[in-house]
Amino acid sequence: MAKGKSRKHDEKDSEFEEKVLYINRCSKVVKGGRKFSFSALIVVGDGKGRVGVGFAKANEVSDAIRKGSESARKNLVSFVMHGRTIPHEVYCKWDGAKVMLKPAPEGTGIIAGSKVRAVLELGGIKDIVTKSYGSNNATNQVHATVEALMELTSRKECLAHRGIEV
Repeated sequence: MAKGKSRKHDEKDSEFEEKVLYINRCSKVVKGGRKFSFSALIVVGDGKGRVGVGFAKANEVSDAIRKGSESARKNLVSFVMHGRTIPHEVYCKWDGAKVMLKPAPEGTGIIAGSKVRAVLELGGIKDIVTKSYGSNNATNQVHATVEALMELTSRKECLAHRGIEV
């Protein structure tokens, strides 16, 4: 499967869609020549507020994708949505990558770079404005986006934290 392609999984988790974001080839020079290995960054989501990220390495591309997919399904996280967008603005940093997510009015669409867009699409967000600062490393951008989504809180939770009854 090529970079950036998505597919529905027909196995036991048919509600999840997965997308291959990045495949890296690494070579090692050994006595008999070069030995290649591959790493794959996979994002899995159900379109209803759950998303997972997996990163795996293997000697074959297909094995790396399969292992990454399994890892992403194990690392699923849920986040709060407010209709088609997010409830509030959030900013998150992961290593060198910084990501800002802002709610947007209906009809805006997803305004984001390719890696951040993939995570948000698979999570089910339809209207959002984002900005990525710092590093453009795919792995760090994806992890920063997932961390930002995990920091979201609903209006009820925020008011309860302040001690205000709804």
